[in-house]
Amino acid sequence: MPRVIPFAGYGGDGWVRVLARVVLAKPDSPRGDLVQGARGWRSFTSIPLSHAVVTVTAGGRTHTLTADRGGVVDDRIPVDLPPGRTTIGIAAEGDQPIEATVAIIDSSARFGIVSDVDDTVMVTALPRPFLAAWNTFVLNEHARRPVPGMSVLYERLTKQHPGAPVIYLSTGAWNVAPTLTRFLGRNLYPKGALLLTDWGPTHDRWFRSGQAHKRGSLRRLAEEFPNVRWLLVGDDGQHDEELYAEFAREHPESVAAIAIRQLTPGEAVLAGGRSAAEERGTAAQWIYSPDGAGLSDQLSELGILR
Repeated sequence: MPRVIPFAGYGGDGWVRVLARVVLAKPDSPRGDLVQGARGWRSFTSIPLSHAVVTVTAGGRTHTLTADRGGVVDDRIPVDLPPGRTTIGIAAEGDQPIEATVAIIDSSARFGIVSDVDDTVMVTALPRPFLAAWNTFVLNEHARRPVPGMSVLYERLTKQHPGAPVIYLSTGAWNVAPTLTRFLGRNLYPKGALLLTDWGPTHDRWFRSGQAHKRGSLRRLAEEFPNVRWLLVGDDGQHDEELYAEFAREHPESVAAIAIRQLTPGEAVLAGGRSAAEERGTAAQWIYSPDGAGLSDQLSELGILR
């Protein structure tokens, strides 16, 4: 029978972005996400239901949406909901509705956080293919390690800026969203929307472009929240610096600062080296540190964190 796995969505004045995945489940299987503590490969054994029909109830209105070929629902619907975290009802055709959490961003919000996941909040040693596969398919989720000090940094930022949107932007597949959600909660990261990508080939390549996914997501956030200035947080082991610099040049009014977590020498080796440190050509403030404590100190110097 069809089963919906909802992900934390977000919205603004008069709209909400619904994010969920529809999979095939046994009638007697427990509701909710995958078994806690499962190894990564378990996330990829569920069978997605292509073009499944999903009903969403929000703000007293009902909407009918259709999943894509990977079973992913990603649609923007009109709603009338107050700012803050709230729940909406979502159900696959033939199944009982469950609740999904969405964060409605107040129109007065002026600050937000966009955070990479791999090697920024969680040590994963990406993107080296063998290690990426090991972390994704083999490693038990409880064996993943948080980056020191990052959860404290994010908590301080969200307390200083009540109602600030938090977006976790990753090149990971939607299949691992339940695992990432549990990891973030277990390690006391603030709740936020996950923006992941589809797993598998496209019409012209074997694997989807993670850079294109991040680039498109950043541009969409700038369009959806033109008054928000984002703290962009990433690491120097992938393409975060390049992508953030590009975004800062295109949308300088949307960038509060760019914080880059520096990999340790061992992590840099596992991740295939560091990105080049050439001039970025942006007016944005750039800060670098190997952990959240160092980034906190520098954000305090910039006046972004008190």
